[in-house]
Amino acid sequence: MSHNLLRPGAHTVSIQGILQRYHVAGSGPLCLVHPGGPGLGWEYLRMPHLEQHLTLVYLEPVGTGGSGHLPRPQDYRIDTYAQFLHGLVKHLGAQRPFLLGHSHGGFVAQHYALTHPDTLAGLILYDTSPLTGEEFWNQALANLGRLPERHPDKSEAAGIPGIFRQTLAAVDNESCTRGLRAILPAYFADYWARESDLISLRASLRAWINPMRAAEPPFDVRDKLGGITTPTLIISGAHDFICAPHWGQMLHEGITCSQFVLLHDSGHIGHLEQPEAFASAITEFTRETNRAATS
Repeated sequence: MSHNLLRPGAHTVSIQGILQRYHVAGSGPLCLVHPGGPGLGWEYLRMPHLEQHLTLVYLEPVGTGGSGHLPRPQDYRIDTYAQFLHGLVKHLGAQRPFLLGHSHGGFVAQHYALTHPDTLAGLILYDTSPLTGEEFWNQALANLGRLPERHPDKSEAAGIPGIFRQTLAAVDNESCTRGLRAILPAYFADYWARESDLISLRASLRAWINPMRAAEPPFDVRDKLGGITTPTLIISGAHDFICAPHWGQMLHEGITCSQFVLLHDSGHIGHLEQPEAFASAITEFTRETNRAATS
């Protein structure tokens, strides 16, 4: 593996003729990081506390940021994102890296672990689920509907459930980005308690329309979870409305070689809400996994 490919900063590589951009930060064992969405800018997932212990390679998924766009809308699928992820693993010459997938990135990570079972040292599934579909969305919308009750003193909270539905139907990058910024408080256990620290994040969030997000079949790997043989850490936020702990527990029950960590004071963004606990759980997992592999 060339050190130039992992020098700190932004890098690009051509995969399947499409530009793939990635960012390197930190030191220690290698961990690739796939953000959520689909279509979110990678910057929200920056994890400085974890960079003290791991070399993190943050992907800008195709169709977002400085990465290229696919020629056909129907190619924006989970398996496509996994193909680009594998292309980057091969480009880096990475020998058994760790992989962290957040939210929709967790779907990509699950698919990758199932299709490349001998590639990874460890898998980190962060605020994600083994399925989407009607059951998933009904629970998410019900949880979101309780946001105004949880924050009755915040007038902004009352409008967020409606804005969320509008954002799901957004037809351009600008309206998707505006909607994402408007609904951001729902993704935290208590956004308003630390609003002053999050204003800059909210203003900088970016989103790109994924043309297949409505047409792609629901994700569901429940019957395949037993095939994930990679050591796995599952992290859920207790107040996560969209990928509730119930789904994390389902992952834990289905993946034999897994650990489950619940962040009690977090929603969907635990790396910002409880950064020390988040980083500690992952650091301990990677150390234990590497120790077991060499013993």
